[in-house]
Amino acid sequence: MEILEVSDKTVDAAIAKALKQLGITREDVNIIILSEGKSGGLFGLGAEDARISVEVLTLPTTSSAVNPDVVSIAKGVLEKLLVLMEVEGIVVPGTYPDESGEPNTAPIAFNIEGEDLGILIGRRGQTLSSLQYMVRLVVGHQTNTWIPIVIDAEGYKQRRYDALKVLAQRMAEQVKTKGVPFTLEPMPAYERRIVHMALADNPAVYTESIGEGESRKVVIHPKRPSNFKGNSSGPRGDNSFRSKGGFSGTRGNSFNRQ
Repeated sequence: MEILEVSDKTVDAAIAKALKQLGITREDVNIIILSEGKSGGLFGLGAEDARISVEVLTLPTTSSAVNPDVVSIAKGVLEKLLVLMEVEGIVVPGTYPDESGEPNTAPIAFNIEGEDLGILIGRRGQTLSSLQYMVRLVVGHQTNTWIPIVIDAEGYKQRRYDALKVLAQRMAEQVKTKGVPFTLEPMPAYERRIVHMALADNPAVYTESIGEGESRKVVIHPKRPSNFKGNSSGPRGDNSFRSKGGFSGTRGNSFNRQ
């Protein structure tokens, strides 16, 4: 699902800002308050904005639920943006995971084919993610719907999806063998979710996300044996993904992957 972090002077202002930006209503999202902010002292010194995380809930799950006109509009918006960016590429239909991390569930997906599209992908796919967000935003305003449109270029996102699943399994085996946590490199929410879901049913490990903003990363923890005399509740919060019977691991002694 689409997740957006927004900040403003108050929580209510941040919520209003997020809903306007997404083009949807309050009933369509789940809101987590990250920080209520501070009003500050004299002359507003020390004031801090409130921060919230907004998760879109009402998303179509199959391509059959999407109006063909919306697909056409999305394709036209993407092609127009490529022209404005002076990037030569052909937009073709694709099949990719949506923001839930499940395979082949994105209602609308396009792959941009062409030569030297590295500038369109950007560092760690950041430019591509920004382009995808812009397409969703424009299409959302034009159609009054919010659809998880996926934009790829030269198959980068699909290759990354496959590579992250392999990486997650390999690191899980290392954590299982050594019995200590392993911290992956910082990733965007979409990529972290791929790792979480790849290991969700692994009986030997559980995962959680730590950090904030662009520094947020996934930690793979070993599960403790059943006779471990400690906190058996596992990590708190919605950012933890673990199988049934999982036990909380230690947060220290993790290997930081650069």
